Amino acid sequence: MDYVGMLITFAGGLGLFLYGVSLMSSGLQKVAGDKMRRILAILTKNRLVSVGVGALVTAIIHSSAATTVMVIGFINAGLLNLMQSVGIIMGANIGTTITSWLVSSSEWASFMEPLTMGPVAIAIGAICGVFFSKGLIKSLSEIVVGFGMLFMGIGLMTQGAAPLAGLPAFSRAFAELGSNPFLGVVTGAVVTAIIQSSTASVGILQSLALSGIVTWNSAVYIIMGQNIGTCVTAIFSAVGASKNAKAAACIHLMFNVIGSVIFSVLAYLLFRFALVDLGNQVITITEISVIHTGFNVLNTVFMFPFANILVKAAEKMTSFFKENEDEAVLVHLDNRLLGTTPIAIENSIKEIVRMGKMSLENLILASDALFDHDSEKIEKVDAREDSIDQLQNTITRFMVKICNAPGISIKENKVVTSLFHTVNDMERIGDYSENLVESAQFMMKENLEFSDKQKEELRKMCDETISCVKNALNALEFNDYTSVERTIRKEQNIDDMEKSFRRLHVERLSENSVDPTTGISYLDTLTNLERVGDHALNVAQVVMRRFL
Repeated sequence: MDYVGMLITFAGGLGLFLYGVSLMSSGLQKVAGDKMRRILAILTKNRLVSVGVGALVTAIIHSSAATTVMVIGFINAGLLNLMQSVGIIMGANIGTTITSWLVSSSEWASFMEPLTMGPVAIAIGAICGVFFSKGLIKSLSEIVVGFGMLFMGIGLMTQGAAPLAGLPAFSRAFAELGSNPFLGVVTGAVVTAIIQSSTASVGILQSLALSGIVTWNSAVYIIMGQNIGTCVTAIFSAVGASKNAKAAACIHLMFNVIGSVIFSVLAYLLFRFALVDLGNQVITITEISVIHTGFNVLNTVFMFPFANILVKAAEKMTSFFKENEDEAVLVHLDNRLLGTTPIAIENSIKEIVRMGKMSLENLILASDALFDHDSEKIEKVDAREDSIDQLQNTITRFMVKICNAPGISIKENKVVTSLFHTVNDMERIGDYSENLVESAQFMMKENLEFSDKQKEELRKMCDETISCVKNALNALEFNDYTSVERTIRKEQNIDDMEKSFRRLHVERLSENSVDPTTGISYLDTLTNLERVGDHALNVAQVVMRRFL
């Protein structure tokens, strides 16, 4: 028997299967576009709705891992609480089963035989992709080509595994897995943990089932293990995150482990005492899909009433962790999101907004320090400025990866390109806040005070500038055109103030009614605030282009 040829065929089929899932997912994301991002924005307190949201989003992106990473990011940023996350995590487990149904369709829809439907779908998709280089049809062609590759991959894996059906060793191996629940669960968990994809591990199991070597009992235990192994991704994503984010990963783990253990025990009792003959029978790929979906639905129904207990247990498990107070640590971004471009872009915007709020906080502190000469505020600005600079670098590097991601659309590339400028604008606002602090330090060192008139003017301009930045951040965070218009008006007010106050200062100097020494800091402050307004306007204009 040509074992090398079998291995190459099986490995090639697995590669085609994984790439097909990825390509199909990419096309679906492009078709869904902003609709999917709006779905992700439904952060409801209704856990039942959250289950539906988790299932729908995961079905679209074909990755429960990406959904879980997204949830952890939302929790880390305080956008979701643990109770809200429970429903989404449960729903993600249901949504991820859609791929197994696509694979099993070759059984209950005879015309979808893998090695027949695969080439047909690839041919149709490729032809459409050649004649339509952009737009909806281009994205649909990716879905069709991915669908074809998925089927071709299953067909090749089945061909590679087919000769194994005649080997007594493999029959004995699956018989052993079927008679030993622990061994079956461990096998499914380890394989899934290694490849970090329950979709792929279920696909492998289905290809082996097509070869006629997988029994009912072994399949059930392996599927239970696969649900445990998929938790590895969430656990890795929670490393370095907040306590609540770690708790969410624990909820995911507990939900899957408890469900897998309970259903494994029930399955063992059924196969041992009630369904002995069924347990030893060969399973079909459609029956694997039924088990895969049935388990996740029943597990959700069973565990849903105990969501409060899961949350409390997770909080206790993570109570010994200390919160990470390093502001420079990314909250919303994770390399695993690069496989789902719309989510990666959406989370990049959230991270830029977080960075912008840090710059805003520095602007507020620096403005106050100009008047109260508070050295503690100055120290906070200096410390946070380092974090802002680090965030600029890490966010920029992440967005470069998005631009280089396979399958990114022209529209998405333009959005990311505009965000590069936005990151720089946020960082520059932080720099000008530091300039204000330097003026405050100069005033403190020289024991200087602004005149009452200067304070009144500067305070008015500081307030308008802070409000301008707040509106720019609201425009970016909520894609709000009203905030764009407010930002434009306020930036014009800042420009008018800068010209007016500069002229009044010159008049006061000519009348010798103001200390010339304070004029340096006064004029520098006007200049820095006006430039902050310019950068806030840049941010608002990036948002405005989306409405044009």
